[in-house]
Amino acid sequence: MITPELKKKLLLAQQSELDEFHIYKRLARTIRDAENRQVLEGIAEDELRHYNIWKEHTGQSLKPDRFTIRKYVILSRLFGLTFGLKLMERGEGSAQLNYARISAVIAEAAAVGQDENRHENQLLDLLKEERLEYTGSVVLGLNDALVELTGALAGLTFALQNTRLIAMAGLVTGIAASLSMAASEYLSTKSEETTRNPVKASLYTGTAYVFTVAFLILPYLVFNNLFLALGVTMATAILIILLFTYYISVTRDYVFWHRFREMALISVSVAGVSFGLGYLIRRLFGVEV
Repeated sequence: MITPELKKKLLLAQQSELDEFHIYKRLARTIRDAENRQVLEGIAEDELRHYNIWKEHTGQSLKPDRFTIRKYVILSRLFGLTFGLKLMERGEGSAQLNYARISAVIAEAAAVGQDENRHENQLLDLLKEERLEYTGSVVLGLNDALVELTGALAGLTFALQNTRLIAMAGLVTGIAASLSMAASEYLSTKSEETTRNPVKASLYTGTAYVFTVAFLILPYLVFNNLFLALGVTMATAILIILLFTYYISVTRDYVFWHRFREMALISVSVAGVSFGLGYLIRRLFGVEV
């Protein structure tokens, strides 16, 4: 017998299945890659089948949630299919169901649970996105820019004590380092046995580095107070780490907090050491700017 509490959960799952059917169908129409399109269409048909199973037991027809559909379609278009769809799978309403427990009441529940736990995840893993193939190159560019430039800016802050000079020195350092990192990634990728294109790998690394440099230097062009600029730069670095770590944790199924703490601790520690070195060098050489 279906209790009112179980029916409420079934309706949530039914709504989720219907929304996901429309999301997958809409995204499939925008995909050029035939294999990805086939993957999305296959998932959509599974979601519609699950919706109809729950509908038989709730006895209610539901309307798609247009806001939810638009949200995940936009996220998938902006940040990639894998990010948008895996984020959606994390929060789907059907996750609230205990399929093993309700299979005694609804025979089809066990089969639906197997689909949710295995089949859809397997299909999602088949999605091929170029940006994910070059995640390592992006991580390399971000990590180096965050560690090297936050450290350099912290040291320059005390050594030069002039926001414009610090921004100029940081920009020159950042551009030179980005070109060096891009060249190194090109040579490294070319020497590996991989399907990745060396030119694309170097472009991903260099671009990630340059954008990170721009965000980190910006506070020194906006604020005249040295320590305010440094504080905003460090906050920006932490925010970049937070956002990118979250993106990677969703697309690669990594543990978010462990990677975030590790990366943030490294960047802050290097900045602290560099700030101290800037003070010592300024005292040692007696530099006054």
